[in-house]
Amino acid sequence: MSVIRLQETQKNSLDWLLQTAYTAWRLFVKNELVNHAAATTFYFLLSAAPLVLLLTYGTQYLAQLAETSVLASMLLAALYNQFQLDQLATLGLIPQKTAIAAGGVGLLTLLLSSRGLVNALQSAFRVIFPEEAKRNFVFKWVLPLIIIPVAFALVGVTVATQAVINFFAGVELLGAGRIILLKTLNLLLGVGLVWGLLYLVLRRMPLRHPPKLPTFVVSGLATLTLGLLYLGFGYFFHIEKYQAVYGALGGVVFILIGAYLACMAFYFWAQFLYALTKVDVAALEKLFLGGEGQGASKLDNLVFGRANRLLAKYGQTFAAGETLIREGDTSQEAFFLYAGKVGLFKEIGGQEKRLGELGEGELFGEMAYLLGEHRTATVRAESEVTALVLPPEMLEELMRYSAPLARRIIDSLAGRLMRMNQAAKG
Repeated sequence: MSVIRLQETQKNSLDWLLQTAYTAWRLFVKNELVNHAAATTFYFLLSAAPLVLLLTYGTQYLAQLAETSVLASMLLAALYNQFQLDQLATLGLIPQKTAIAAGGVGLLTLLLSSRGLVNALQSAFRVIFPEEAKRNFVFKWVLPLIIIPVAFALVGVTVATQAVINFFAGVELLGAGRIILLKTLNLLLGVGLVWGLLYLVLRRMPLRHPPKLPTFVVSGLATLTLGLLYLGFGYFFHIEKYQAVYGALGGVVFILIGAYLACMAFYFWAQFLYALTKVDVAALEKLFLGGEGQGASKLDNLVFGRANRLLAKYGQTFAAGETLIREGDTSQEAFFLYAGKVGLFKEIGGQEKRLGELGEGELFGEMAYLLGEHRTATVRAESEVTALVLPPEMLEELMRYSAPLARRIIDSLAGRLMRMNQAAKG
């Protein structure tokens, strides 16, 4: 029995993962996040230009200090090594010499483009994590001013760490093993910084903050994806081909494509995080509506065809004659009749009268929650019954998530109220 139970648990876990990934992909396409990624990439490119300008100022200043300072020499070497400034200068992406007079224009462009970048992120997150509330107006304007210093602080920490490691790597007395350890720590620090930044964005950008643990895991997956994308991009894409086609703009096009792919990967994982919290809702919608769901396809039926996972989580079994709902109770759970048959009974004139019956595929018990009243009728099993028992917050999520299901619930509720009124008059 334990082996069978383990196998069923593994199947349920696989169903959960497949349904989550499928839901995330469907929402990714539905929300047109490809276009949001393009907008974010555009503002990123605008932000990158003044950032490169400021980076050039920094290298020029360090080059002057390096003539008399060993520390400045270390930081300059680390800066060139960390950002591959020699290659960027060769490609024409950064100027060899920069006029200081352009600094004011660069800072103004950086401020405006950073605000556009933040707005593009917020616009995408409003689609990914739909919420009726709006952000504070002051917060929207102040956020870009916060992000810029944070970004520079992260760059400073990375560069300083690289400089320290390069210095110790040149000391032969440390030994090869310790040098490898230091470089590994540097890599872990870089990964940790990216991971932490993605966690902060995914956790704080949505108005309704997602749970901490799923956000932490998804941030790690996003970091891994971006790392693999960075490695694979250099392998499959060659900047020389873009320079041959676009000339001097080849380097910009090359970076633009890389940033676009990175934005799409990030938004997919953000959508995956939302799907994690909605996978049960999506599966319940498919179960309740069957083939009636909007846009239902064979692939939908294949992915959501097994109800075992939902039965294991929400399912309850009732013997014939057992009462599921008692008239006058204050409970607010809703029931979906997966198998079996139940009868509806109401006390009229001191006697219990049978109003009718419900069969497989029927949703009942939602009236108490929607109307905010006590149970208006008794529901009793007339055969062995398997039902999904849903808490009121899940019913609320279902109605908010699926317009077709909300219409069906309202239609069913209206019909049930009409039958109850007719039975009371009779």
